[in-house]
Formats: sequence, C-alpha cells, structure tokens
Amino acid sequence: MNGRLAPIRWWRSTPDLTSRRRRCPPCSPRPPFDEVPLVFDRRQLLKRCGAGFGALALSDLLGRESFAAGQVVPQFAPKAKRVIHLFMNGGPSHVDTFDPKPALTKFHGKTAPTGNLKTERPTGHVMQSPYAFKSYGESGLQVSELFEKTAAHIDDICVIRSMHADVPNHEPSLMLMNTGESRLVRPSMGSWLTYGLGSDNENLPSFIAMCPGGYPIKESQNWQNAFLPGKYQGTYVDSSHRRVDRLIENIRCESVAPADQRQQLDLLRQLNLAHAAQRDHDPRLESRIESFELAYRMQSEAADAFDVSRETQATLDQYGPGDFARQTLIARRLVERGVRFVQLYTGAGQPWDNHDDLEPRHRDLAKKVDQPIAALLADLKRSGLLDETLVLWGGEFGRTPVVEMPKKGSNQGKMNGRDHNHWGFTVWMAGGGVRGGQAIGSTDEIGFQAVENRVHVHDLHATILRLMGYDHEQLTYRYAGRDFRLTDVHGKIVDQVIA
Repeated sequence: MNGRLAPIRWWRSTPDLTSRRRRCPPCSPRPPFDEVPLVFDRRQLLKRCGAGFGALALSDLLGRESFAAGQVVPQFAPKAKRVIHLFMNGGPSHVDTFDPKPALTKFHGKTAPTGNLKTERPTGHVMQSPYAFKSYGESGLQVSELFEKTAAHIDDICVIRSMHADVPNHEPSLMLMNTGESRLVRPSMGSWLTYGLGSDNENLPSFIAMCPGGYPIKESQNWQNAFLPGKYQGTYVDSSHRRVDRLIENIRCESVAPADQRQQLDLLRQLNLAHAAQRDHDPRLESRIESFELAYRMQSEAADAFDVSRETQATLDQYGPGDFARQTLIARRLVERGVRFVQLYTGAGQPWDNHDDLEPRHRDLAKKVDQPIAALLADLKRSGLLDETLVLWGGEFGRTPVVEMPKKGSNQGKMNGRDHNHWGFTVWMAGGGVRGGQAIGSTDEIGFQAVENRVHVHDLHATILRLMGYDHEQLTYRYAGRDFRLTDVHGKIVDQVIA
C-alpha cells in the first residue's frame, strides 16, 4: 500500500452492495455504465459522510421551518390562519334557528304552497316554528330565541341561508360537508388545510376533532386523511372526560423518566428507519414514526392545553357547564397555541336529528351550545384572535318546514318533528376575514328550497379555502395519476362572504 490508505470500491445505484460485488468480481467484464465503481480513499469517505450528516441536519431544520410556514405556499394573503368548526351533527332546523319564515304560521296545518319536495321520509302539512324570532345588533338580522346569546354577536356573523347539498341522508351528507365527496374516501377539510398550511406548533396535532361520549355517524371518516400523508389525519378526543390523562390516553408515563423515554424513542426510531429503508416509500411507516415523536412532544404541552382548570372561575362560568362548553373552551386554548383546525361535534351519533319531538329536543340542545358559542366569540374577539380565526357553524343539512309523518306501522301517532332537508339549509361564519352582519341568499317562502344566491357545499369549501389564502383549484395532491382537490371539479367562491 506504500503508506497510503487502501482505496474503497463503492458501487453506484446498488441497494445491495454484497450481492452486486458477487456478480461483478475483479476478473469479470466491465460492469454497465450505471454500475461503474466509485473509487475514493477512507479520508474522502469520512469527509463525504460528514458533509452528508450535516446536509441531513440542515434538511431537517429546513423541513421544520417549511412545515411551520406551510406545506403549500398560499396564492393569496391569508385572512384566516385557523378554523374552529362547530358541527351540529344530525341536522339542526334552519327555520327554527337562523332562517325566519313567517309564512310557516300562515300555512300551519295546511298543504305547502309549493308542494312537498322528496326527502328521506314521507312528510305532511306545514308546521310552524315553536320558537320566536327577533332582530339583533345594528344589522337587524333575525335569530331564534334558541340562540339568543350567540345572536348578541350577529354583527360579526355572516349567515348563509341558501345552502344546499346532494341527498337527504346523514352518511353521504356528513362526508360531503367534511370531505367534499359523499361516496368515495377523500381527505377531510381539516386534512386539506393542515396539508396546505402546516403547523404552528409541532408539539400539538395540527388537526383535532372533539366529540363527547363517542363518535358521530361515519366515525373517524369525518376527519380522515385518506391519501394525504398520515400526519394530516385529525386526532380524535372524547371530550366527555374531565381528567387530562383520560382526554388523551397515555399522556403521562409514571414509570419512565422523560430522559429514558427519549432514549427509548431514539432506539425505536432507528429500528423503524431501518425497517423503512428496506422497503419502497411507504407513507404509513413514515406516519408511524412521526406519531411516536408527536406523542412524546405532546406530553408537556398537550397536558397544559387541555387542562381547563387553569382558567379563572369567571371564564368557566362564562362558557357554562357541560361537555360542549368544556370542549369549546379547550378549542380556544388550542387555537391560542397554534392548532390549525379544531372540529367540535355536539355529541355522539346525531343529536340534532329530531324526527319527532322537535320541541323540546332542539331547545335542550341549543341550551347546551348557545352559551359556549357566544363565550367563544367574545373570547376570540377580546384577544384579537377572531380576526385570524374562522368560526364555522352548521350541520350536514337542515330540516323540512313540513311535518314528518309517522313511520309506517307505527302507532305512536307523533307528528311534531321535521325530516332531513338537503334542498335548503343554513350555515354561518364569523371572524377570519368574513364580512359580518349580513345574510346571503334565501330559501323559498316556507324554507324548503334554496332559491336565491344558491350555495353548494363545494362553494362553501372554495370560500373557506380562499379565506385561508388558497385558490381551491390550485391546492391539489397528486394521487393515482390525478390531481385531487377538496372541491373536486366543482366550487365557486362566494365573494359576498369576504370582507
């Protein structure tokens, strides 16, 4: 060797060096061009490896920086940085909440003047609202007595009274509202937004869904990531639990110190990376590795974010009692800490699905959510967060202005509820660049069908993305040879919404 370091032979484009050397021994013919050996001594090897590790570290730092800034550069200056979606799952009645229809009293007990549109179940005569409406704020918009506390903020609220969906069934309508697709598996709105915007706080999930007592209809499909990377899936929390270690399972480890946990996690990461290196790119493996890291980082910050006992008694009283109140307060604490998308369901199943006994069921439900929603809007406005936080309220559809007939063969004789109504319903938005104190569009005389400035769910999604800084046609993800987006091939921005 004449005092020189022996050269190291390294084969280009080979994942299995040993097997490739066996095929290409020194006495064999010259290997193909893509297998030409690279020859450099040990000093060069160490130099290159050192530079490589530095590049990896730099890549990680830049990756974290770009992740904090957002995965996809917004096409517009964002008016909103985060979203709180107040989901009244089951379908609240728009004609009993935010869409007053005096004609219901006029035609009560009579045939609908425009006839009954086809919905999920047989319907009968017109049924008047059991709730009084009155005007609020400088805008003078009318709101039902069910939401009198929320109505105090009506000048910050934009009410869309001309929403419509595709079918009068819960499952496809929930999927349409949450994912933009009623039949096939698609990423949820929260996943799309976190994919676009990234995270402001890598110690907390960027997308959290809370539902007290269990799951809504369609369960985790409501916050699925589908073909987007796994880190964009929503994290589910059962907000009926009061203790932090029950809200988030395994948030604390009593048997292992944090430093020891870090060592265990580092070893686990090495094993997972070695496992992944032997396989083609598999996003499920990457998601698993990221989930362990996130769980470790969450141990301190999540415990603080979900612990409402740190709030003053005055704040707790402001939000009121109950599960929905507690999860609404947690939502405020989460957006304060940079969580991008927080979705709050009223409760497990479909609480607002009042096919009979509309009164008192709607009143009981509204009593649980009205005060917390009003407190949330007041809190966000007082702290200045409302300017950059979009609050969305609504269900998957509305309810008919006509009474639902008893089920066939039933002897209950109840005719005091409303069927599902996808033909026309209401949602509202506040904050995050929304022009408040206005109502957009309208349903017909009795509230059966959207007739003026009709807004489809795809249009709502396009408008939300615009408020977040994105052109809904440009925020795409390549999958199976096609560029997918939240609005599919539909959607138009409702310009009136935007301030």
